[in-house]
Parts: sequence; C-alpha cells; structure tokens
Amino acid sequence: MTDVTLVDLCIFACSEAFRDNGEIVATGVGPVPRIAAGLAKLTHTPGLMMTDGEAYLVEQPVPLGPRKYDDRKPAGYLPFSRFFDSAVWSGRRHAMVTPTQLDRFGQINLSYMGGTYNKPKTQMLGVRGFPGNTIYHPNSFFFPAHGPRVFVPEVDMISGVGYNPAKRVPGGNYSGVDLRCIVTNLCVMDFGGPEHAIRVVSLHPGVTFEEVQAATGFELHRLADLPETPLPTAEALEVIAALDPHNIRATVIKDNPPAKRAA
Repeated sequence: MTDVTLVDLCIFACSEAFRDNGEIVATGVGPVPRIAAGLAKLTHTPGLMMTDGEAYLVEQPVPLGPRKYDDRKPAGYLPFSRFFDSAVWSGRRHAMVTPTQLDRFGQINLSYMGGTYNKPKTQMLGVRGFPGNTIYHPNSFFFPAHGPRVFVPEVDMISGVGYNPAKRVPGGNYSGVDLRCIVTNLCVMDFGGPEHAIRVVSLHPGVTFEEVQAATGFELHRLADLPETPLPTAEALEVIAALDPHNIRATVIKDNPPAKRAA
C-alpha cells in the first residue's frame, strides 16, 4: 500500500459520501467524483443507480476515457428530460461537483469572479443547473486544490443555495437543501458545525489542522479528536483501476503526489 496516491485516497473518501444512500442516482461530475460514485456502487452501496452521462441508465458504471459504446450495459432509456423529472425534482439524486468557490454558508459559485454581474473580471460557465440542484437533492463537493481563493467568506456570485439565512426569501421552501460532504487534497469536511458551519472531520496523512485553516478564508470548526483519513483498501484500488483504465485520475492533483506525505 506504499504506492497509494493522494488522488486514490480522495476517491476512496469521496465514495463514502454515497454510503447507504439507497436506490438513488449517484452523479459524479469530474473524474474523481465519477470514479467515486462507481466505486461506491461496486463495493458498499450496490443499490445506487448510475447513468452513462448521455441517455441511459446503466447496469454497471462506465469506465473513464475511450471506450466502445457496446461496453455500456443499459438498463433503460433515460434522456435528460426524464432524468430531471424522475430524479432531480424528486430528490432521488446525490451529486458530487467541483464549483469554483464555496463559502462558509455552503453557497457555491460557478458563474464569475471579481467585478460585477454586468462586468466580471473572470467569466465562467454560469450558474448552470445548480440553483435547482441545490434546492431539490443532496450535494457533496470535491476540490483538488484547497486554498483561500476556493474557500471564501462569501462567494462572488451565488450559483447554488446554501445555509445563509440572509439570502433566503421569506416563505421559500428550503427543506430540500442537503449539503453533505467536502473532500479536498488536504482533508474531509462536512456541514456539521453550529448552524451548518463547515467542520473538518478527518485529515489526510501528514496534514495538520493548522495547514487546513491557513488554506481556508474563514474560521473552520473541527472534531475534538481528528482522525486520519483512511487509505483505500486493496479491493478499492482494484476497482478504481478498472474504472479508470487510462489513469486519467493522475492528472487531477498537481504532480500526482503519494497519499502519505514524506517525513
């Protein structure tokens, strides 16, 4: 297990976000969340449903990278309009995504950074489907580079709903807001602090809480006794390799470091 990479550890940690989720659609956006969702289905939570990202439910997760369309094992036709009605609106989906910014309220930004709405300094993708996604179904997050430009006191533009009471419309229904897990290259966090504050729940091998706090733009809460994030098992590593036969995951975290920092 000495050759375990940090990205493999992150995938293993991300897969835990889907544990015991039951028969819902697990959607991982990006290489690490996607492999993690597949790992969860093939190991601890077989009831998860998967899509091929195009138009079908599939019996087994589809590996990353070049493949033949015959490699898919479709379980049913699922165009986005049907997926939206059957999974998104009903709350029967758990998505793991990587926005550009996340703030202390759990609000996300994928739209622009700096400047104003009409004249941003950096224009990005726009809010996409995040307003609806964050209201209707559970969401978790993965960030490959934990830093103060990512974890900010308040996002530049709210693309997804969080727990900020000042931004909630009186009489609005926010009962479906369910933010669960944050995995970064430094630690695992959740929203279990006071008033849904972000809380550190484990540190990756060799990382200190002080390092995590220094890389975050707001005060963090923490467990009193922070455990070390578990390394992936041998079984998990085999599944991860099968789901990513072209090793695309090696490009996600800079320099593809080992899971255990050198002393």
